[in-house]
Amino acid sequence: MDRLTKRSVEKLEVSDREYFVWDSELSGFGVRVMPSGRKSYLVQYRASGRSRRRTIGPHGVLTADQARVEAKKLLGDVARGGNPAEERQQKHREPTMASLCDRFLTEYATHHCKPSTQKGYQTYINTCIRPHLGNRKIGDITRADVVAFHHDLRDRPYTANRAVAMLSRMFNLAEDWGLRREGSNPARRIRKFREEEKKRYLSDDEQIRLGQVLADALETGEETEYAVAAISLLVLTGCRLGEILKLKWDYVTPHHLELPDSKTGRRRIPLPREAYDILMSLPRRDGNPYVILGETPDGHLVNLQKPWLRIRHAAGLDDVRMHDLRHTYASVAVMSGIDPFLLKEIMGHRNLQTTLRYAHFADEAVQRAAGSVAGRLAGALGRRRTPGSQLRVVT
Repeated sequence: MDRLTKRSVEKLEVSDREYFVWDSELSGFGVRVMPSGRKSYLVQYRASGRSRRRTIGPHGVLTADQARVEAKKLLGDVARGGNPAEERQQKHREPTMASLCDRFLTEYATHHCKPSTQKGYQTYINTCIRPHLGNRKIGDITRADVVAFHHDLRDRPYTANRAVAMLSRMFNLAEDWGLRREGSNPARRIRKFREEEKKRYLSDDEQIRLGQVLADALETGEETEYAVAAISLLVLTGCRLGEILKLKWDYVTPHHLELPDSKTGRRRIPLPREAYDILMSLPRRDGNPYVILGETPDGHLVNLQKPWLRIRHAAGLDDVRMHDLRHTYASVAVMSGIDPFLLKEIMGHRNLQTTLRYAHFADEAVQRAAGSVAGRLAGALGRRRTPGSQLRVVT
């Protein structure tokens, strides 16, 4: 054995069988010569009673001196109890982010999430996570990678924030499944983009216009009685769209809608008399359990969007979404003095914080009430408001 150098390795002749040449100075460091003429540097060592080899890299890409430096590092790892060959094999066997996505959907989402949530997860995986990170190894993803992923989606802040939150959940599960070391979640504490919340509530005048259009559509037959009833029920109950479209007669009582399942689990929704009367006016179909009937004999109305687009246009409400009817219900409730804790139960919110988004309406109602009281008292005191909002004594 001689000391391996660039010149000595280049002089090695090709044989019809592979062979090894070992370095005279660094035990375990050598070069493999293949019949094809390919020459690769490697280290050989013993671990757990077995002889193991770990390839460093091809000659030409690496010089002998560069390979020697790497060989010293690897043999140093061995001296500290490591096993570079086994670690490399484990790295090759490590699953990718794409496989983590599949496992997340099949082992977690399927058993712990509602179908609508599963569908949302699938969308984020297909449009965001797989294209950006799918081919990467789970253990290779760093915090910098997640920050870059989040930044690349900056033109869609809502999507970016939800995708990172989903990644964080997936990495937590990866730790539970032994695919990453504990406490290594790289998606934790990523600063979210600011989201502009869509706030749209129908004014009193807009509510009247919508009611008139609904009445006209029902009278002329331009819309089906089921479509008109569904929109009216959204206004009168504050329910979510799916809760109305999938409503069954078995869930209807004279005073409540008893939903066995919803976005937030089992719900008991107060049913005002006006909404109950609408329900009782709807024709039923034998063998069909649903209230809002669709075109199929045993199904419910699936697409309320087209009727809504026509109705809102006729009412001059082109910027109003169906979900804004739920916002309107909550805003009217708050302005009517409904306690936030009570409203939380009516709306089926998971936490009070969601309900408190409507608290500013209570402030406006209080301000108007206080102004009304002050106005009456000011008259009794012989005072009135001037154009500059100053009170002066009337003589």
